[in-house]
Amino acid sequence: MKLFIREHLLLIAVQMVQFGAMITLYWLDGYRHLSIALYSVCIGFFFLSCYLVYQYLTRRRYYLRLSKPLETLDESFQKIENTPVSKALEGLLHSHYRHSMQQLTAVKKQQEQHLTFIDQWVHQMKTPLSVIELTVQNIDEPEFASIREELESMRSGLYTVLYMARLRAFEKDFIIKPVILPKLINEVVHDHKRQFIRNRIFPEVEAVVPGISAQTDEKWLFFMLSQIINNAIKYSAAKPSEEKKITVSCYVRGREAVIEVEDQGIGIQASDLKRVFDPFFTGANGRGLRESTGMGLYLAKESADRLGHRIELESEIGSGTVVRIILAAIL
Repeated sequence: MKLFIREHLLLIAVQMVQFGAMITLYWLDGYRHLSIALYSVCIGFFFLSCYLVYQYLTRRRYYLRLSKPLETLDESFQKIENTPVSKALEGLLHSHYRHSMQQLTAVKKQQEQHLTFIDQWVHQMKTPLSVIELTVQNIDEPEFASIREELESMRSGLYTVLYMARLRAFEKDFIIKPVILPKLINEVVHDHKRQFIRNRIFPEVEAVVPGISAQTDEKWLFFMLSQIINNAIKYSAAKPSEEKKITVSCYVRGREAVIEVEDQGIGIQASDLKRVFDPFFTGANGRGLRESTGMGLYLAKESADRLGHRIELESEIGSGTVVRIILAAIL
């Protein structure tokens, strides 16, 4: 209704000026029968009102469509009225819908091609990395130790890129099944054994109930836990201390299974806690470490959300950080 009034406000104003000009013209011409003049003005207003009411009733759906934004693109195909302006609006909306769908299809195709390229590229890079690892793994020379360290960093970065690309098509790349959590924790800790040894950090695994299981995707949970342990190792190594320990525990809390990673590292500043799950956010600690990308916790949180899990994080500067992955336990 407001849009209709705004559109016809100029017409109403012009009619009022016209009626005023007519009465003034009659008055200047010596016509003094004011009642007859006002009667003619009332008749004019009556016909104007009839015209406005007719316009509103015949185009009410048209004005409602213009007043409300489209919630979905499919709403652009709703029928309005048979008036010329309404038909023109329908044609415009249908044209916009077709162009939007064409652009959306093109963007989806580009994303799929990009995902396929990244996936293939990562798999192609894994082969030469594996060959180099096999070549240097049994050589104890100091320079080869640094090569192994860089190889591990490259492998970790490749997997991060791969999982970030797969996250776009997450619904096509997960299988929910019962997973024994203590077993998976031991596999992740074993996968990081060189990092623990190199940084002189002692990993401790605690499982209150050895057979705790949860419905989840094993591959994505392995990736999430790896990202969290990577961060724990990185920020524990940055703390000058003789005894460094990371505790990975698994327990049941109510009807939930909890995987908890606790480190005694440098901790996270309170001002950064609200943003630790934002992409590319490194915070005050990350700016002091060159290898920080700000993507580890973001990818872990995104993966957890899509699997229906939760991630909790507590930290105190100088004392360490506790990160928990919370899953629905199979009791």
